[in-house]
Amino acid sequence: MSTERVALVTGGTRGIGLGIARALASEGWHLALCGVRPEEAVRGLIETFDGRADYWQADVGSAGDRSRLATAVAERYGAPAALVNNAGRAPRVRADILEASEESFEELIRINLQGPYFLTQAMANLMATRRAGQPSFEASVVFVTSVSAEMASTARGEYCVSKAGLAMAVRLFSRRLAPLGIPVYEVRPGIIATDMTAAVKDVYDRRIADGLIPEGRWGTPEDVGRAVAALLRGDLPYATGTVVHVDGGMSVPAL
Repeated sequence: MSTERVALVTGGTRGIGLGIARALASEGWHLALCGVRPEEAVRGLIETFDGRADYWQADVGSAGDRSRLATAVAERYGAPAALVNNAGRAPRVRADILEASEESFEELIRINLQGPYFLTQAMANLMATRRAGQPSFEASVVFVTSVSAEMASTARGEYCVSKAGLAMAVRLFSRRLAPLGIPVYEVRPGIIATDMTAAVKDVYDRRIADGLIPEGRWGTPEDVGRAVAALLRGDLPYATGTVVHVDGGMSVPAL
């Protein structure tokens, strides 16, 4: 059983997940990263962590991949000290809710909601078992959702529904795991500059210039990474279930 602080970060080799991984690595965490790309495609990136990161190819939306990932993590580390549910995707095609397909809806629910829900179930059981035998072991869970959990976007309704469901998962797991001493948090990013948002960069550039975001800029993966690192350091004790908005003030109601 590993004595290092290990954080399992899903989707941890690109975008927001990579920002989180780098923030945690800078604070001494050992990283268990997963993603859908084959290992040879990310080997160079993994090597930049100087031996403090391992990688598994796994699609969190696949029950088989989740099972294999959970088994591998258990065999390698016993239980991670942190789970960061970050992996997710946008619709392949933005479509009005009057025209969007069931196939797209099912895909996003499976990847964005069902995957992290049941991966958390598996990891929480590992964490709880380890805490029962080792009370000094500290563990926590972070879900990375989106402002779309509460802000409606009718051109990607399936994404909004998946993130809203994930926000409820945070509430459920925070209630269930609190008596076991495992806090659960939600980090809710706004418009973050990643490959996922690159296709709509011009649209959001204009909207930001028009005042969409009070802070007047795009968010970065590093912004999200710093928020997650603070939570995993324990900087917000007695706050399980807390939602941390990382959106430049976009979600603040205004008249």
